Amino acid sequence: MLAGGAGAAPTPRPAVPARAVVALGANLGDTSATLREAVAELSALPLTDRVVCSDPIASVAVTLDGPDPTKPGYLNAVALLDTRLAPHVLLTFLQAIETRHGRVRRERWGDRTLDLDLVAYGEIESDDPRLTLPHPRAHERDFVLGPWAEADPDAVLPGRGRVADLLAALRGDA
Repeated sequence: MLAGGAGAAPTPRPAVPARAVVALGANLGDTSATLREAVAELSALPLTDRVVCSDPIASVAVTLDGPDPTKPGYLNAVALLDTRLAPHVLLTFLQAIETRHGRVRRERWGDRTLDLDLVAYGEIESDDPRLTLPHPRAHERDFVLGPWAEADPDAVLPGRGRVADLLAALRGDA
């Protein structure tokens, strides 16, 4: 388990940058502008040296009942950050960016102005209730794997394998 869980000591700041993978999504408001602004805010994070972002892609909304084409569609992207922020600290910054963009958490998998998911943080695997790493459903999501593979063709999802292979299997190309 990753340090920083309930009652645990805080996660120390890494001495060298770790590669963090952040999935971005929005389906309310000016989604293109929101994603651009969010990437700019990610680039301005302290202890973050480099941010590379995929091109955005459109996707159907996914609800608790599955894909729902009657809901507003999403614009999605993946950003890769080289950061020395500890994972829980990075998560706090991501949630603050969401809040600044009007994110309201009314229902699980509901419509949103901005969603920033910490998909992976280096090779860390964690089952902390506040931050599960890697993201437990990333390997099932074309709208995460596709942009991630574009941004980093050699990417590996810890515990699951190469992102390009996961994407091919998901699309039935394997």
